[in-house]
Amino acid sequence: MTDLHESAGTGPGDAHFAVFTDRADAAAVARSFARPGSRTLAHTSGRPWLVGHWHDDDIVTASVGSAALAVVGRCPIDTDALRRRAARLRDLAELDALARSLPGSFHLVAALDGRIRVQGTASGLRLVFHAEIDGVRVAATRADTLAGLLSAEPAVEELAVRLLWPAPYPLFETSMWRAVTAVPPQDAVLVAADGHTVRHTRWWTPPEPVRPLADAAPVIRTALEEAVGVRTRQGGVVSCDLSGGLDSTSVCFLADRSPARVVASTWPGRDPADTDLVWAEKAMGYLPDVEHVVWDADASPLVYEDLLGIDDLLDEPTIGVMDRSRVLHHLPGLAARGSRLHLTGIGGDHVAWCSEAYYHRLMRTRPLFALRRLRGFRALWRWPLGGTLRALADSRPYRRWLADAAGDLRGPLPPSVATGLGWGMPPRLFDWVTPEAERMARRALLDAAATASALHPDRGLHTDLEQIRSCTRVIRQWDRMAARAGLPMASPFLDDRVIEAFLSVRPSERVTPWRYKPVLSAAMRGIVPEECLRRSNKATGSMDDSNGLREHRGDLLALWDDSRLAELGLVDGAELRRLARRPASPGLSDAILYSTIAAEVWLRGLASGRTRVPQS
Repeated sequence: MTDLHESAGTGPGDAHFAVFTDRADAAAVARSFARPGSRTLAHTSGRPWLVGHWHDDDIVTASVGSAALAVVGRCPIDTDALRRRAARLRDLAELDALARSLPGSFHLVAALDGRIRVQGTASGLRLVFHAEIDGVRVAATRADTLAGLLSAEPAVEELAVRLLWPAPYPLFETSMWRAVTAVPPQDAVLVAADGHTVRHTRWWTPPEPVRPLADAAPVIRTALEEAVGVRTRQGGVVSCDLSGGLDSTSVCFLADRSPARVVASTWPGRDPADTDLVWAEKAMGYLPDVEHVVWDADASPLVYEDLLGIDDLLDEPTIGVMDRSRVLHHLPGLAARGSRLHLTGIGGDHVAWCSEAYYHRLMRTRPLFALRRLRGFRALWRWPLGGTLRALADSRPYRRWLADAAGDLRGPLPPSVATGLGWGMPPRLFDWVTPEAERMARRALLDAAATASALHPDRGLHTDLEQIRSCTRVIRQWDRMAARAGLPMASPFLDDRVIEAFLSVRPSERVTPWRYKPVLSAAMRGIVPEECLRRSNKATGSMDDSNGLREHRGDLLALWDDSRLAELGLVDGAELRRLARRPASPGLSDAILYSTIAAEVWLRGLASGRTRVPQS
């Protein structure tokens, strides 16, 4: 196994590649994947195994006899340990245990006796796709890599689905191209030695949420320590978001205990009621060795900024484009201060808290306990009694819920209690979406309803998993954007081992109306000072959203003046232009435009990158 090509200009955190079986026909296909600056990792035969872009810091490889392993991403395993694993490998199914044991965030690739296996992360932060190219089955970490070699155009039906607000599981996890198959995050893809036969095999299942908090807190603490340690053990300088919230504050204190020097980064909010800076300064009082950079609040880009200038090559639409400028704006300044990696607290909201939908089951198993808690939730979220009772009485299975959603795509947004105690937010389409797009989206929902199973029978755990995987679809694109901008990002809360540790906690102790993120507070006690653990809220950023609508309405008008979605018959461009002229229109502050903007920006980027517009 040898590295045949040196990379040119690929920095850490920007690894992407395709994987090939050890066959002559696969080698011929692999040659078409080679680009200037790409690298090739070869099978022992000399034929290509991995072709793509990666930095030396992002990959560990080992081969013994007919077995070869590659770990691509952030993982503490070293070459010797990986070689010992390769030497013992007799069956690719044995890699399930290896994948479930390693901290960090990475792709795991294996070759054994002519077969290959590729998997990403259970979180969905690292994905795998596959397609048949010239009769050869090829796996890759990006869907557009495969689609480009096939000269494939995105499916208009998939674009219609992405206009749903939101697109529910499993619709948001499909590939945008019919010829490219997405591998579910919990699965690995195996390609047989014949180079054609392919199957998915499940390697991950979520833990049952049964562990008492007292037992789970040390496990969560260790998982977070390891997740941050994977990124900081090399020393040097790392930067951390420090909003003063529990998530970013925890990451910052853990990084401060590492060999790395830490630069903390705080964006104060424009809203006078925003207390992020106050809480960040409280934390800094306990971090004497950390450099604190406080940015000018008025210099922070607003939501919707620079939508017309986005030129990132993405393999699917993402609502992350709305905040792209905000996410990337401070990275050059942190890189100039020596940071080699930027750590965020993103994902903490998705794992340290959890869905109130667990109380739908708890109402049936512990009714008196659940009633007491639900009184608290009703007061906290202003849930009406009648709506709460109806939500608790709703026992539809997930497939029925999906099918019913297909019949009400134009209805008003559901009350928050129905979403909070149900299977999630029922999808909606809005006035600017055409009847033809509605027909395609409804058909996709009904097709999914015929076969889909919930991510877990408990609607609480299903909702948690869906929200984590929805989040990582955005973060994987932000990570690529950040690496391209020169400073890779990492979100330790979204590592599989961290997610597992949080999900294992009993929901009755994980979500309560009386305490904010009690699990994270318990896990970080002794690392984060008590004063910092007492924060019980977070900034919303709603002012940046509403101001962004007003200040960038000219860009939004330009977006719809030459709309690719309108060309495809999926949206009414005139209606969208009318809304752009009226940014205070009811409902726009609820982000209902996000999915439509995401699809439009993606199509523009695709046309710019490939000089083609998808056809129906």
